[in-house]
Order: sequence, then C-alpha cells, then structure tokens
Amino acid sequence: MTVVVSNRGPYRFTRTASGGFDAHHASGGVSSALRPLLTSGAAGADAAWIAAAHDDDDRAAMVAGEAQAPGIALTLLDHDPALHRLYYDVVSNGTLWFLHHGLFDLVRRPRFDHRFTEAWAAYETVNRSFAKAAAEVASEGDVVLVQDYQLALVPEMLRAERGDLRIVHFSHTPFCGPNSIRVLPDHAALALCGSMSGAIAGFHSARWARSFEASAREILGNDARCRTFVAPLGPDPDELAELAESPAALTAGQELDELVGDRQMIVRSDRVDPSKNIVRGFAAYDLLLAEHRELRERVVFVARLTSSRESLPEYMAYANEVEQAAARVNERWATNDWQPVVVDLRDDYPRTIAALARTDVLLVNPVKDGLNLVAKEGALVNQRDAVLCLSRDAGAWDELHETALPVHPYDLAQTAGALHDALMMPASERASRAARWRELSAARTPRDWLDNQLKAAHSS
Repeated sequence: MTVVVSNRGPYRFTRTASGGFDAHHASGGVSSALRPLLTSGAAGADAAWIAAAHDDDDRAAMVAGEAQAPGIALTLLDHDPALHRLYYDVVSNGTLWFLHHGLFDLVRRPRFDHRFTEAWAAYETVNRSFAKAAAEVASEGDVVLVQDYQLALVPEMLRAERGDLRIVHFSHTPFCGPNSIRVLPDHAALALCGSMSGAIAGFHSARWARSFEASAREILGNDARCRTFVAPLGPDPDELAELAESPAALTAGQELDELVGDRQMIVRSDRVDPSKNIVRGFAAYDLLLAEHRELRERVVFVARLTSSRESLPEYMAYANEVEQAAARVNERWATNDWQPVVVDLRDDYPRTIAALARTDVLLVNPVKDGLNLVAKEGALVNQRDAVLCLSRDAGAWDELHETALPVHPYDLAQTAGALHDALMMPASERASRAARWRELSAARTPRDWLDNQLKAAHSS
C-alpha cells in the first residue's frame, strides 16, 4: 500500500441541505496530481491518504463517518484550530515559506521570541500527529510519501515508530542554502535537516536538492548523509485539453477576445504571494511602455491572480502593493479605449486556461519557485505560439531554459527587454520555440512524478 501524508487532502467536504455531505476535489498541486493516480490504482493495489481537516464541515463529515474518498482510505486529523494556526500560519507559512523563498527582510525579520517557541511546539505536535496516524495506517514495509515543508519533521518521527516503512519526503518549494538555514534557531534547523536527511528527500530541481545537501552539511556536519532525488512534476495533457475545450473556458476566451481585440496580450497567472514577484512584473511592463511608444495601445497585460494566505499581514500588505502597482500603470498610460493592465482576481481555473490559450507572452518571474507548473501548462494549451519569459530562479527553468527568454527577477530593465523581445519576435522563431516548449512541457506527467517517488522509496 502507498500512504500519502499531506497537509491538504484529496477532497473537501460540504454539508448538504439534507444533512449529509458532498465531497469536492480539493485545490492544490499535490491533490490535483495524486488524487486521480491513487484512485486509478496507479500507486499499487490500494492507497491511503492522511490530511488535516480544514474547516467545520470537514470535521463534521469526519465525526459522521462520511469523510470518504473514492478509491482512497482517507484519514482526516482534527487539530485544535489555535494549534493549527500556530503550525500553519506562524511556522509553515510565516517562517519556512519565507526562509526557503528568500523573502525575509533580515534587518527587521524574523524575530524569534516566546511566541515562536510556542508555535514551533505546535509545529512539532501537528507533525507528530501525522506521523502517529501514518504509523497506525501503514502495513509492514509500506511506502509513505510525505509531502512538503509543512510536514518536514514527520520522516524522523515516523521512522522512530516504524523502522520498517519506506519513507520519502518531497519538497514542493525551493530549499534555502547554508547561509539562510542559519537564520532559524539552532534547534529548529537541527530538527528540520535531521528529519529530512534521515529520509529520501525529493525536489523538483537539482538546485534545490544541492541547497538542501549544503544546508544539511552546515547544520549536521560534513559527514551528514543525504539521499536526494530530482523529480519535476508535469501537467496532465489530457486533463488540460479537456478543460481548454470546456464551455466555461471557451466562454472566457470569447470574453478575452472582446477585451483585447487585435492587440497583443501578456499574461501571468499567480497566487498573490510575495515570492511571485508580481509588483516587479508590473513595474517592468511600465518601463516597457515608457521606452517603446509604439507598444502603447497595442498590448494588454492580463493578470490572473488569486488571493492567498489572507490571515498573514505580509500577504495583505502585498495584495495592496499589487493593486497599487497595477493602478499606477493604468493611471500613467490608459486611454479612453485602452486599459494597459487588467487584474482579474476571480478564483476561476477555466478563465486561467482561457488566458493561457489566448496569450502572446507568458510572464513567469518569481523571486524563487519550487517548480511553477503554469510555465508548463501554458505551453500545452496555448493557441498563438506564445513566448515564455521565465525567471531563472523558477525550478521549471532547469527543464525549459532552452526555449524560454530568461528573466532576472530583480532586474526591471532586463525584464522589460525580455518582454519587448518576446512581443517583437518573428513568427517563424515564435513557432519553433513554441513547438519545443510544448515538447519539453509534455515530457513529464504526474504519473512520472509519482513513479519517481515510488522508485526512490524502493531503492532505500
């Protein structure tokens, strides 16, 4: 049996008018990638999934015995909401996410005080609850696939309870380097590196694997034993093709045609997260319009954005910065019949697919990204030989660099130049680049990614 351990499960549950519960596909890359594979039996004869209950309906469905997933033995863990907030908001997203993506303003943050001590204890408690649940569910010699930075302590805790299990930890984020890992309190850095180095650690990029190995040696000593592997996730081509032809996506495409007309279009698709570098993307576009008069009224920048982690003040502040950055561009350049930047905050995946299909340029310029699946999804649905402008600090750069125009995430002039080159690129070069982009993006599927994890587990 394969046991998946992740913060989010494959389904969310909502109460019906009759008092029962409906199961809905949960959002998130891990759920989208693994759910169809596990329900189809691709991981073996059967599968189990351990996740946290995320709201009152999840908890009620669990109590009623109706938190069930077709084809998967689902276990939901009911954590005290205050404990979960400390584990999730303060440590996972407020500390580890910022650490691994290089987002801390080190002159001011982080500040590790008694509240962090309390939060770290909560992080340990929640990780231990996942480890205990996996130990209870797994049979002799089973494979346990632990997913992401929220559960980095699970491997060591689970190994202490069940030495017979084959444990893999997969990080969907970058991993910080040896200088940055020293930012954490010593006990936290030791626990993090010790747990992950005791398992087989997977990453989307060889760069993140090397960073983890260097950090582990920095904290644990030069003789630290790290077993890593690289397994980039790929999109599901059939699922994307079906969605691109769905009525919702086709309707959204028609709306975009009416909005953009015969102009060229730049698109980005991101959560509103400081790591995604949205503000600098708008600033680079502003510079492009300032330097190239001929592009004014000839290009529309459509930003498909979704709100994220609104409980964190840094995210709320960044959302305001994003709104103000887009407004500045529009205030400076808009005319009666042209809006240079269109920000769409609707959480509507078919609309995103329609935008990727219609765009002439896809801008992916994160400060850091574990992978960035949008950089691959765009290639598989685009209908206009679009050009990919891709940050060299996205994990996807490793696979797509030969077909993308490089973007330096901090260099506005260079980013503006890349956008200009993409918009002006001859049709023949666009076509050849787009064909190669599609080929590279389709080279790996979710099944390949799962198989790599299972192979790593059985090689231990």
